[in-house]
Amino acid sequence: MGKILQFSIKQQSKFGLERVKHGTDNANQTNLSSAGSGQIRNIPPHLGSFAEALLLDERNDSRAEKLYREAVAEDDHVSDAYCNLGIIESKAGRTAKAFDCFTKALKYDSRHFEAHYNLGNLYFEGDNLRLAKMHYELAAEIRSDFPSLYFNIGLVLALMGERKAAITAFDKYRRLSPEDDHRTVDNLICKLNSRKP
Repeated sequence: MGKILQFSIKQQSKFGLERVKHGTDNANQTNLSSAGSGQIRNIPPHLGSFAEALLLDERNDSRAEKLYREAVAEDDHVSDAYCNLGIIESKAGRTAKAFDCFTKALKYDSRHFEAHYNLGNLYFEGDNLRLAKMHYELAAEIRSDFPSLYFNIGLVLALMGERKAAITAFDKYRRLSPEDDHRTVDNLICKLNSRKP
């Protein structure tokens, strides 16, 4: 079992769950972003269940859950719908159901970035660092440009006593994130560098 670093890494918050925010693989997907600030677009009547659920979910409307389930039944962005259902379940405190949804998303798309990332977060919250690391690393193989992923990997590696690897992950986070977000990670790197290997 790896040594736990003596500084309080647990006080550092990881980045949370990541909702699927697109559906661009569907030719019928409509650009729903507003044309300018303050403008509200009407929802086109031809949207599928997944797109409608996503709109409601982004507004924290509880009807999103039902529409995500309809999307699954209609074979409309099934892996994305399961992933977003997993977030709803997790936020409601139903962790086992969240795990089930994320793994079902992977059943339909084994390279589903958000499902791996979110599973990593759930395993991290459950103190299963080995599985959190595995899912974060799988997510990094799929999408290597997501800054929060490397922050979370760094936290896991630091907790596992893998100091050099944690610093490497934090450095990658720094390269990918805006400068305004560097204070916390700089403090973590400083603490890791002050520890003996």
